[in-house]
Amino acid sequence: MTSGPLVPVVGQPAPDFALPNQFGEPVSLAALRGGNVVVVFYPFAFSGICTGEMCEIRDNPAEFATAKARVLAISVDSKYTLRAYAQAENLDFDLLSDFWPHGEVARQYGVFNDERGMSERGTFIIDADGILRGVFSTPVGQARPLASYRAALAEL
Repeated sequence: MTSGPLVPVVGQPAPDFALPNQFGEPVSLAALRGGNVVVVFYPFAFSGICTGEMCEIRDNPAEFATAKARVLAISVDSKYTLRAYAQAENLDFDLLSDFWPHGEVARQYGVFNDERGMSERGTFIIDADGILRGVFSTPVGQARPLASYRAALAEL
């Protein structure tokens, strides 16, 4: 992963951001204080591994509901692509567009790949006070297992 200027540190406040979701509605991390948040960066909508990951999150809502955690999935795709993706895969959580400035939020979280122009797979578990409590990732070509989410959420 390429480090940006504000790479978050576990135990410190997570960098705030505001991005449009698949409907063009702004979603900000600060507005979600009071509830846990799982920020899931992924490379691209409609790609094989990413679709498998997003559908696994969709198919296991209890894993996140038990921890009172809201999922925010972020890619560099446009909101229009994300809306089509959400409809095609029946994804009922927020898909956020880090399209412009291209990858700015991914850079803040240290997961933007400058050479490929995309986010890498990075997951950030943020508590109700906005403090980063856990981070995990997988290399290019490997999906994040649901067990990694389960273990990180259990720490909240």
